[in-house]
Amino acid sequence: MTVLVKNILRFIILILIQAFVLDKIHLHQMVTPYIYFLFIIWMPFSIGRGWQMILAFILGYTLDSFRHHPGFHAAASVLIAYFRPFLINLLIPQEGADTNYEEPSARSMGGLLPYMTYAGLLTLLHHSWLFFLEALEFGNFWYFIIKTLLSTVITLCLIFIAELMFSRKQKFKTNTA
Repeated sequence: MTVLVKNILRFIILILIQAFVLDKIHLHQMVTPYIYFLFIIWMPFSIGRGWQMILAFILGYTLDSFRHHPGFHAAASVLIAYFRPFLINLLIPQEGADTNYEEPSARSMGGLLPYMTYAGLLTLLHHSWLFFLEALEFGNFWYFIIKTLLSTVITLCLIFIAELMFSRKQKFKTNTA
C-alpha cells in the first residue's frame, strides 16, 4: 500500500472513530477522549511543515464540521502540527533517524519513552489549547487543569492501545546497495 493511500485511510478512519464513537463518550464532563490527531502524530517525516499545517487544518476542520464547532479543532490541530518538527528534532537521539525511517514510532525515535514523550507533549498541547478555546477564559482554573490532565491521560492510553493494535513495522533504510 502506498504512503498516500495509507494516510488517506488513516485520515478517514480516525475521523469516523472520533465523530461516531469517541464523541459519544463523556465521563462526568471532565474527560473527553480525542484520537483523531493521531493522524498528525503519525505523519511521515518527509512532509514539510507547510503541508503538515495544511493537512492538520483540513483534519481539524473536518472534525469541526461533524461537531458544529467554529474551528476549535482546526486551531488545535494546526498548533500541534507547527510544534511537531521541533519535538521530533529534540527527541530523536541519533542524527539522521528521520531520513532512515518513514514516520515517528517507538522504533524510529529510539524507544517507547521518547515516543510517548513526543505523543504526550503534543497531546497535552492539543488538549490545553482546545479546552482553552472552548472556555475562552480561565474562569474556573482548576476545572480547566483537571479536564486537560484527565483527558490527556485517557487519550495517551488510547494512543498506546492504537500503537499495540496497529503495529507500524518500519524497516531501517540504508544508503548502501
